[in-house]
Amino acid sequence: MAKLPKRVAASREGIDRKKFYPLTEALGLIKERATAKFDETVEVAINLGVDPRHADQMVRGVVQLPHGTGKTVRVAVFARGLKADEATAAGADIVGAEDLVETIQKGEIAFDRCIATPDMMPLVGRLGKVLGPRGLMPNPKVGTVTLDVAAAVKASKGGAVEFRVEKAGIVHAGIGKASFTAEALLDNVRALVDAVQKARPTGAKGTYLQRLSVSSTMGPGVKVEVGSVGAAS
Repeated sequence: MAKLPKRVAASREGIDRKKFYPLTEALGLIKERATAKFDETVEVAINLGVDPRHADQMVRGVVQLPHGTGKTVRVAVFARGLKADEATAAGADIVGAEDLVETIQKGEIAFDRCIATPDMMPLVGRLGKVLGPRGLMPNPKVGTVTLDVAAAVKASKGGAVEFRVEKAGIVHAGIGKASFTAEALLDNVRALVDAVQKARPTGAKGTYLQRLSVSSTMGPGVKVEVGSVGAAS
């Protein structure tokens, strides 16, 4: 077995990989071990008791993190006329219609989130094969197809995180930076878990929220006691 780099080995010291830690303790361990030269993202992985291959077990939604993500989010908006002006005023980085379609078709995707007014969806539909695999296709279920483009832009800029269950029944999401206080990370994790619980599909049977773990970009994963997520401390 290959020898682990010193930094990786050191980051794992003191963590029992078989133990489930209370959420507050787990976040503390993650923060202590986020020693990279950049501000690492803290990520959450939630194993759900669903099979996404069935339409009635798909889990998808959006959550507004109370303390934001700590990340600069670039937002593109498909809109015309007054709605385009509203998007620009709200802080959208890119606003357009046919011109934006052409830019994206050329492979220029300089944004992290895409919003569209309903009337623009026939146009945006041409980009399904480009935006879909990247998770950027506007969708009314997560508030990215809307007439209130100003609110959608502000939400995206302010910490809105879209989540979607993967094939293995896992939801992954970044919930802040290692530089955040433990309390801010705690609030953000709880907000995400609450949103995932509220998005429970009708076809889910048995235990829905099965396992949860937290990690940082370059750090080890720490298993969390699911029951501690909603605890007062």
